Amino acid sequence: MSYLDNVLFAILLVIGFGYFYNNIRKIIRNINLGTAVDRKDNAKARWNNMAMIALGQSKMVKRPIAGALHIVVYVGFVIINIELLEIIIDGLFGTHRVFAFIGPVYNVLIASFEILAVLVLVAVITFWTRRNIIRLKRFASSDLKGAPKNDANYILYFEVVLMTLFLLMNASDLHLQNVPGGFSHFIKGGSFPISQFIEPLFNGMSNELVMLLTEIFWWFHITGILIFMNYLYFSKHLHILLAFPNTYFANLNPQGQFDNLESVTKEVKMMMDPNADSFAAVPPAGENQVPSKFGASDVQDLNWVQLLNAYTCTECGRCTSACPANITGKKLSPRKIMMDTRDRIEEVGRNIDANKGVFIPDNKSLLNDYITPEELWACTSCNACVEECPVSISPLSIIMDMRRYLVMEQSSAPMPINAMMTNIENNGAPWQYNQQDRLNWKDEN
Repeated sequence: MSYLDNVLFAILLVIGFGYFYNNIRKIIRNINLGTAVDRKDNAKARWNNMAMIALGQSKMVKRPIAGALHIVVYVGFVIINIELLEIIIDGLFGTHRVFAFIGPVYNVLIASFEILAVLVLVAVITFWTRRNIIRLKRFASSDLKGAPKNDANYILYFEVVLMTLFLLMNASDLHLQNVPGGFSHFIKGGSFPISQFIEPLFNGMSNELVMLLTEIFWWFHITGILIFMNYLYFSKHLHILLAFPNTYFANLNPQGQFDNLESVTKEVKMMMDPNADSFAAVPPAGENQVPSKFGASDVQDLNWVQLLNAYTCTECGRCTSACPANITGKKLSPRKIMMDTRDRIEEVGRNIDANKGVFIPDNKSLLNDYITPEELWACTSCNACVEECPVSISPLSIIMDMRRYLVMEQSSAPMPINAMMTNIENNGAPWQYNQQDRLNWKDEN
């Protein structure tokens, strides 16, 4: 590789990693637009969560076929990209297989990379078949059409191309390693259990042509990796990175336990305290102080963990396929809740970028413009979506916060719920009977 090649490669790396860093900063900024919530308690349980769920894939294998295939792709893609370190060193310094000096260990590594590459290809083709030919219900629903569906296929195509280029690169490299007397600066190194069967394709070609093809495969492979890395920002595959913090900061409380609004809790405690002076307890509001909002109508009202959830969503549809409301034909799709939240926070982020770091109200909100009250009230709050999610996302927490806004800010709720709350207020019970008549049923025959 010439000196010019080294410079061009360094420029490519700077552009690729620079763009990636800039997008990661945007994600962090957007997540931090959410309200504060403390998720630093019980570090041991949080580390265990991350190790078991994000690293160990424990929730993925609840569906054995998809789980096993995902583990193959996950492990294969991560381990194969260990070779990226060698590619970067070779590209910057013009060396060839710089780690070949470790001998047998290097041979085992390259052989395992090749075997994993084939397994990844098999898994990816199976995934593509399930999505596009078998058309499993959770991949063919109305909330996964257009860009989300195409995105999933683009990722699969990316992986096929990268694995194929990896094997072709090794096969052409092996061909040149076997040239009698050696060829150029090529060092003999590596074991090639798969690409040895591809290598005969280069028989009959001149060494110079095979060398050119090797460099083409090499450049396309590393460029493809950098493109894939930067495509993550625009893709559901952000979970490759965000699954780890998302599982660490997941809610550790029992799933049926809902959080209380601090402002409401203070009011209730004050009401229950006979010695409290309700007027003295309320501090004077500042001239420019904005009253706190009950619940959430837009993404800025959600907490930062909920926004992290939205960016982490894999769009796998396990939540929606387990949702009893969706199964019975209701409009609610927990997957859509998360996708809509991410779409809205991205829209807010673009607004901030366009206005030099300041959000200018755009007369839009997550509620109504993205998520309708019909969807929110269809939820049974059963936690099936939370239980099913392989990366500990909670669509229910967003649903409940938006319901709070509807009830407490807009006094908007379905008639049966309004009737129940009126009965509780008037009768001290959800039924339409006064307290004296509650036990009349026992006198009936």
